[in-house]
Amino acid sequence: MSAAPIKVPLFPLSGHILPGGQMRLRIFEPRYLRMVREACGQSPAAPIGICMVNEDGQIADNSHIHQFGTLCRIIDFDALPDGLLGITVVGEQLFKINHIDNAIDGLRTGTAEPIDGWAATALPADDKILAEHLSAVYSSYPDLGIDPLPENLARADWICLRWLELLPVCASIKQRLVAQPDCQEALAYLRKLVAQSDG
Repeated sequence: MSAAPIKVPLFPLSGHILPGGQMRLRIFEPRYLRMVREACGQSPAAPIGICMVNEDGQIADNSHIHQFGTLCRIIDFDALPDGLLGITVVGEQLFKINHIDNAIDGLRTGTAEPIDGWAATALPADDKILAEHLSAVYSSYPDLGIDPLPENLARADWICLRWLELLPVCASIKQRLVAQPDCQEALAYLRKLVAQSDG
């Protein structure tokens, strides 16, 4: 059952984060500096809503923001060498945007409906290659900030979410997959990609 709607500041990004993921960000626009300040000014820190960008949408009517985003929590921040603010966020829960309001400074706030995540699902033995390749990616790119635990690499739901973060595929495809009630369609999609790469 989904939780009651909440108000959350929206941060549209070309990079993607989903529940269970982690991302480092550079913050420089005044509206997003305000977002970070206000989120971190609460105890515990309030969530921010990181959203996928709809390349076919329009900024004027907010249709450039896809409907499904991720409630994220700021877990660390520091001053970067270039003087900008760096933050680290973790993805906690998927949400659906029902309405968007625009502030004078350009910061958008969404009326968001939190959505229950996919149930923990064991990774089928035939799909072990997905876990192996994912582990290799994180080993090769430590800046991604994820050192996968063995128990996570045994879960199809977790692996599907991580691949959807990483893969350079259209955001609309990712939106369709994360909107499903379980990870089975995403798993089938990843199997198809593996088969194509092996072919």
